[in-house]
Amino acid sequence: MMNTNWLDEIKWTENGLVPAIAQDAETGTILMLAWMNRESLALSLKEGRAIYWSRSRNKLWRKGEESGHVQVLKDVRLDCDNDVILLKVEQKGGIACHTGRYHCFFKQWQDGAWVEVEPVIKDPAEIYK
Repeated sequence: MMNTNWLDEIKWTENGLVPAIAQDAETGTILMLAWMNRESLALSLKEGRAIYWSRSRNKLWRKGEESGHVQVLKDVRLDCDNDVILLKVEQKGGIACHTGRYHCFFKQWQDGAWVEVEPVIKDPAEIYK
């Protein structure tokens, strides 16, 4: 069993969560932001893949469990305030977003409106059957 004292160094929210940024380890692109709890972070390190806490489903979410777009951990960092996790990952399938895009930050502020500027790589209807 993994020593969990290191988990106490993290400043968890009142709900026991910490934001986790997933970054492509090769390109440096920010892929997504999700939330982790103690269990999901410990399991991520144990299994070598990103496992988040789904606030909407109120359960563990193994990234890629339905889509196959697993995030393999390459490096895990804690920020200077101990309240944000950075996961440097290898993004399997080249798709991190449930919309079928490479990353979740596909809307850009242009002339007073949010404009979708990143292409859909694969139709979500084909990913989530």
